[in-house]
Amino acid sequence: MSAYELIALDLDGTLLTSDKRLLDRTVQDINAAASAGKTVALCTGRCVPELVEYREKLAAVRYGVMVSGAVLYDLWEERTLYTVGIPREVTVKIAEVGERFDAMVHLLGENVSIVPTGKATHTADFGMGPYQDLFGNISQHADNILAVAAAWPVMQKVNLYCRSKEDQAAAYEILKELPVTIAYAENAGLEMSPPGVDKGSGLRRLAEELGVGLEKVIAVGDGDNDRSMLAAAGLAVAMGNAEPEVLLMADVVVADNDHNGAGEAIRGLLLA
Repeated sequence: MSAYELIALDLDGTLLTSDKRLLDRTVQDINAAASAGKTVALCTGRCVPELVEYREKLAAVRYGVMVSGAVLYDLWEERTLYTVGIPREVTVKIAEVGERFDAMVHLLGENVSIVPTGKATHTADFGMGPYQDLFGNISQHADNILAVAAAWPVMQKVNLYCRSKEDQAAAYEILKELPVTIAYAENAGLEMSPPGVDKGSGLRRLAEELGVGLEKVIAVGDGDNDRSMLAAAGLAVAMGNAEPEVLLMADVVVADNDHNGAGEAIRGLLLA
């Protein structure tokens, strides 16, 4: 059997299909890995409440690198092992930039997801149509997102979903001056995390927590915010639907997210 001990899987665009489903055969592959004594972990931009509809099927998964590396979470014991956040004054500045461009501001804490009331039911306007149910049913809604940003001492991440690539580029030019880590996301989105925090830093912390050398870690992803974890892992795996830059840095390319590429990585690389 493979010498790899841990596989870290992105969620959206990797573990989930294009319509946000978790395939039964993917679950079977995850369960097979767990039965073989391997560790399957999530490495996602989502916060814990945004996993609710998948928790039962992912019962074999204990650890989650959540909120793009800002939270390390034990899903079995339902406790945070580590967290770091963006201070209030920076969160407010990010939200103000979002409002300036009429973007959808998304605040994420350890256990909370908050979006503006008026935009939560119009996610397609911001290139986030597939997430309509998530924002409509799981996220909290706020009439005044700036007031919410000002009320929290820290937020683990702030996303801005812009209406166009042009707005995304213009917002980036302003946000890059702030003390945050920025990643591109979805169609015209930007993800702001605490300085030095990304999925790669979160994966390194998880590996240290488990006593697993990074050379024994596989990371699987598809988007810009996955590049740091792919760079940190001993083996970088890109989904067939991955962005061009991700494909270029990958050691291995598997099938796309609608054809169980994540399961292919588990079976062909972790359990081989």
